[in-house]
Amino acid sequence: MANHVSSLKRARQTVVKTAVNRANKSKLRGILRALREAIAKGDSKAVTEQYRETVSVLDKSVQKGVLHKNTASRYKSRLNARVRAVVVKAA
Repeated sequence: MANHVSSLKRARQTVVKTAVNRANKSKLRGILRALREAIAKGDSKAVTEQYRETVSVLDKSVQKGVLHKNTASRYKSRLNARVRAVVVKAA
């Protein structure tokens, strides 16, 4: 355990930051899972709405430092291809 005042403070800050990062990662994983499930169901309207929400969460996760911007871009690109396939199939 920490002995100095500054190291005690850093330990407290680490606990808070860990909780915030865990919540952000969990939200990201949940929204990605929801989109994958919507794609599996095949409802094009639900898929496009879910994709819009997912892109928003991906962009926010980049701002918060959860994901690298290129990683988020790759996710968006691959998800968009899957969403387009569902929409084209439905049309």
